[in-house]
Amino acid sequence: MDDLLGLATLLRQTPMTLGLSLLTLLCVTCISIGQLLFKKAAATLPETMSLVALFTNPWLIASLALYGLTTLGWIWILRHAPLHLAYPFMGLAFLIVPTLAWIFLGEPLHWRSFAGGALIMAGVALASTH
Repeated sequence: MDDLLGLATLLRQTPMTLGLSLLTLLCVTCISIGQLLFKKAAATLPETMSLVALFTNPWLIASLALYGLTTLGWIWILRHAPLHLAYPFMGLAFLIVPTLAWIFLGEPLHWRSFAGGALIMAGVALASTH
């Protein structure tokens, strides 16, 4: 029981350093880019999907590779940061993905996206502090 209490105390005291925060942000950005790659993969798949079409789709291969690398990065981050501090950063994807989709895919971006993104960023800032 004392070990669990000691672990809980340690987790509450472990800060997110600037470097760790930047790596976490990079991880979230890569996850967001992966979403754009998945969208490109979906757009290039034929109407009648087959395993050959899936396994030879360069957008899908790139997105899966990026997700795989990002997952390894996320595991490293979680080794060095408490989950309750690192995970709120994932909320930033709700702002990053629509912005990247607007820039690179020409998808519309409405004021509601900015307002929602601002609320999410405020929530991330609040949840990532002690």
